[in-house]
Amino acid sequence: MWPASQYSHSNVNQSSQSNQNSQRSNEHQNQQNLRTLGMTSAISMAGPKPIDIEKTNELKESLIPYGVFESEAELHHRMEVLGALHRLVRQWIRDLSLKKNMPPSVADTVGGNIYTFGSYRLGVHHRGADIDALCVAPRHIDRSDYFQTFYELLKQQPQVRDLRAVEDAFVPVIKMNFDGIEIDLLFARLALKEIPDSFDLRDDMLLKNLDQKCVRSLNGYRVTDEILRLVPDIDNFRLTLRAIKLWAKRHGIYSNTLGYLGGVSWAMLVARTCQLYPNALPATLVHKFFLVFSQWKWPQPVLLKQPDSVNLGFPVWDPRVNVSDRYHFMPIITPAYPQQNSTFNVSASTRSVIMEEFRLGLSITDEIMLGKCNWEKLFEAPNFFSRYKHFIVLLASSADCEHQLQWCGLVESKIRHLIGNLERNQHITLAHVNPECYNSVPLHTNNGEPLALPPGAPIPTDPAPEIRKNKDGEVIANYCSMWFIGLVFERTNVNVDLTYDISSFTKAVLYQAESTSMLREGMSIEARHVRRKQLHQYLSASLLRRERTSSTGKRRHNATASAAATPTTPGDHANKKTKRLSESSVSTVPRKMLGGHLLAIVEDSAVHAWLAADFVYLVI
Repeated sequence: MWPASQYSHSNVNQSSQSNQNSQRSNEHQNQQNLRTLGMTSAISMAGPKPIDIEKTNELKESLIPYGVFESEAELHHRMEVLGALHRLVRQWIRDLSLKKNMPPSVADTVGGNIYTFGSYRLGVHHRGADIDALCVAPRHIDRSDYFQTFYELLKQQPQVRDLRAVEDAFVPVIKMNFDGIEIDLLFARLALKEIPDSFDLRDDMLLKNLDQKCVRSLNGYRVTDEILRLVPDIDNFRLTLRAIKLWAKRHGIYSNTLGYLGGVSWAMLVARTCQLYPNALPATLVHKFFLVFSQWKWPQPVLLKQPDSVNLGFPVWDPRVNVSDRYHFMPIITPAYPQQNSTFNVSASTRSVIMEEFRLGLSITDEIMLGKCNWEKLFEAPNFFSRYKHFIVLLASSADCEHQLQWCGLVESKIRHLIGNLERNQHITLAHVNPECYNSVPLHTNNGEPLALPPGAPIPTDPAPEIRKNKDGEVIANYCSMWFIGLVFERTNVNVDLTYDISSFTKAVLYQAESTSMLREGMSIEARHVRRKQLHQYLSASLLRRERTSSTGKRRHNATASAAATPTTPGDHANKKTKRLSESSVSTVPRKMLGGHLLAIVEDSAVHAWLAADFVYLVI
């Protein structure tokens, strides 16, 4: 939009006609800017009709029961927490500056800031959501100071609990609960003497001579800020993104860690939709979102703007230069330098699942816009456990509840590698991981076997029993978290050996745990193959009933998606000789590996299993 200063007037008493011409010129320029916002021209410049306003109001009302909007009191509490954290950062930087022999008059002015990014910065966070934040310090404060002296300062704060530092992560972070708010706090040191209060981080030259970890930390804020700058209407963008995020979470495709899409990727897809339909209201934008991306020709990348031509030596996503970039399945490119693919973790299986959900979303929103159903249908959770006959149950166990949280996080961060291993097995059509992590009741309360608590339930901490040992003096695990992976096998007579797929994954996790000194006695990983009818051993009857009734509508699949995602076909159970399936597993514990192979023989769809010597056989 042209700034007002670009319009000069020679006479304050201009005629009405002149004012109208100026207004039309301004509106025309505004429309031209909206039309070209993004990489291409807009698909439609159409404004809202009365039905669009009505559907948008209905959409907003339908979101309220899911807790996607915070109250004023809750928002005020977040601002108070961020204010307290900002004061702590300022205090820490000043005290540390004095210890480094800086004169008090200078130490008082070096500054330091907290910047938020992610869903909170975008204005789409929900009740109970965590806050992503960045601590920016001047050049005389380094990362080791942050993870030592600032960490110690946080430990002394009565409002802080569940404090943990992940210094060796790809993006180093301190995690904490600050007065009831979960916060992930990153760190970046700029090559500047001081950090003023209103300092703008968008200048690309700030990245010059910074290390990679600082650049990655800064990129979270820089990307979020750029997304907001590139959407035509922030309010419409926000309501649309709230709806899409809720839909993605309800449909089990919201997790960057597990190979689906994370928050920034969903934000960029919604932002691109807003660019293509700049005058549309959220109800229309949600519908157009599914229309656009159910037909997107991956791996054609999604970009919000022409990539910057800045060259400071940092790696950027560019398939013309980087061969590995050509093999990304769903590239969605961040708009701030250095440009990266935010969906690096997406695999063939997770893309297949996401695309099927896009197609289903389009079908449902078609009906909503025609008045055949309401928005609640879009947010119904699908029935994951009824879609597959075969599952791998992945269990991460430890003896101590405090260590279990870290152990669970490490295992979850590696599950996408297990999915990749399974996908590379030519006899597996689909490996669909459910992103829900189910924490178990304490194992000693269920004869040593895992039984899932309701989704979202934390790791039990009370009562905390003493560490138990077996007759050989080995520590016995008491806490367990589990994930479920639905499998679709090729329907041919072939032998499928899953031993390497699973054992290479478990070895990689254990190696990482040992190399970071995380591994403790009693920690273990176990992968068990189970049939659908055996899920009651892990999930309570009430939980399975909830899964079965969570989606009342029939899922619509085209022939390809149906073959990939729905392994059951008519007649699968007819005239089949079946035997009872004994649960089989490959288990890995520290310094002790179970020998043998996990061998699956695909033979129609009947399943048998038996143990023979060191081998665990599955006949499918």
